[in-house]
Amino acid sequence: MLAGVHFINFSLPGGPESLAPVLAATARTADEGNCATFTLMDHWFQMEHVGGGARDPMLEGYTALGFLAGLTRQINLGLMVTGVTYRHPGLLAKTVTTLDVLSGGRATLGVGAAWYEREHRALGVPFPPVAERFERLEETLRICRQMWSPEDGPFEGRHYRLAETICVPPPISDPRPRILVGGMGEKKTLRLVARYADACNLFAESHEQIAHKLRVLDEHCAAVGRDPSEIQRTIIGRGKPVSETDQFLSDMEGYVKLGVELVEMVPHGPDPVAWTAEFCERVVPRLAEIG
Repeated sequence: MLAGVHFINFSLPGGPESLAPVLAATARTADEGNCATFTLMDHWFQMEHVGGGARDPMLEGYTALGFLAGLTRQINLGLMVTGVTYRHPGLLAKTVTTLDVLSGGRATLGVGAAWYEREHRALGVPFPPVAERFERLEETLRICRQMWSPEDGPFEGRHYRLAETICVPPPISDPRPRILVGGMGEKKTLRLVARYADACNLFAESHEQIAHKLRVLDEHCAAVGRDPSEIQRTIIGRGKPVSETDQFLSDMEGYVKLGVELVEMVPHGPDPVAWTAEFCERVVPRLAEIG
């Protein structure tokens, strides 16, 4: 089983001046500690259920990933996940391509339907109804795949119309950056995973729940004639891997049996660098042994 670090808390001791060095040191520690992925959230406001919510610090995701691309060497970088409403899909594809080129082919496009209405209303970004957001998500996936293909002609959708889908330079990743669709929805999200994505990401609330979601994903794959093994199954894990390592690993064994290949964990406590160092030393090698 592979491991990743999902960095979400920017309320660090030392204030804004500490953000760059701590973020850099955490990512480098994960990179040197054989983690497979390092991800950030894609929000403009901190989530309301984390700390002080919107009044807490939050960095723009792709700018932060570009900063980390120059400081790391092998770890895959992405957002978990980009809200489809946040950027025009043509510009999103160009942004991820830039990250991929500058990182030497280490970019993932993580994308979802968006949900945080407050930040949209606050900053004047349109927040369409959920059905339209999913329509836009599907068109965005199609646009990104087209921009990362030899086809550079127009795209005509219901919500987006592009006269040309030129993307030069192209991504370094072969054949393109990995596409991950995040979310648990059975009728729409997992259907889009089956049709367009290279990976899914689920919240690991229980083995039973993840087993059910993956069965649904397999059914969607069968409906579109796709081999389910082509899709990497990833989770945001729960628990305390550093302080309760044996219990955490036992829990992960259950997810591995379901076909989960990667777990991302959020650093705990006020020192994400120290947490990540301990996670890489104590947990990552043992995770590799159970998958």
